Amino acid sequence: MRTFLIVTNSTKDENLRLAKQVQAYIRSHGGEGDICVDADNIPRECSFECVIVLGGDGTMLLASSMLADKGIPMIGINLGTMGYMADVDPCDMEEALDCLLHDQVQIEERMNLTGTIYHNGNEIATATALNDIVIARSGFSRIICLRIYVNGELLDVYEADGVIVATPTGSTAYNLSAGGPIVTPNTSLILVTPVSPHSLTSKSVVCSAEDIIEVEIVPKRKSQKEEATATFDGRGYEKLQPTDRIRIRRSPNSTKLVKIDRKSFYEVLRKKLGETSE
Repeated sequence: MRTFLIVTNSTKDENLRLAKQVQAYIRSHGGEGDICVDADNIPRECSFECVIVLGGDGTMLLASSMLADKGIPMIGINLGTMGYMADVDPCDMEEALDCLLHDQVQIEERMNLTGTIYHNGNEIATATALNDIVIARSGFSRIICLRIYVNGELLDVYEADGVIVATPTGSTAYNLSAGGPIVTPNTSLILVTPVSPHSLTSKSVVCSAEDIIEVEIVPKRKSQKEEATATFDGRGYEKLQPTDRIRIRRSPNSTKLVKIDRKSFYEVLRKKLGETSE
């Protein structure tokens, strides 16, 4: 790889200090590197071989959404906290850049989800997500009622704070906090996890990656016009009204993550969750 777009989070990379260091190192070793300040400014026309993201997992998710249909691999230098996706420590930056410049890397394909929102049967919005699509209560709603369908067949009715529809990559994010299962990121499946359900029997469900998940907002309060919101990797905040539906399926596009560290997913998981190996 010789051409790179360096995407930095301006709130974490003060005065673009690290971005300029990365750019200087790449240029001094015969490569080309352009700096982009903040992921939402990634140009629509990209011809770079790799995107280097300086930030946390949130910055990686935003960059992924901007690059969803471009097929350009990404690598993250972690300036955040958890660093499941942005997994290169700043102290290992030069070693990682050497691996990129000499093509000594592995590229993992991560599945995405596409969610389409329907109001009165008409499509009003669509977006993709690498981690999850969340339908959650809005405003002063105490709980919302959601009908969950899989391939047109009713799966369950949740009275809850919301529901998470997650990818394997997203299994260690909000899904984990809500009590959902952890799955390895190279699998192909969809997780459906209720958030604070008002039932002892409502549990996470693991669906095939080829299944189509539909979530219908069931009318509950006549006094409230907007019952819920839909977010895509924490973004979007599309307002949902009673009888609205969101149809979620596997996206035709995937996210390509560059991996240099040879640590297994399980070793990384133990480290991130605060456990130590014997």
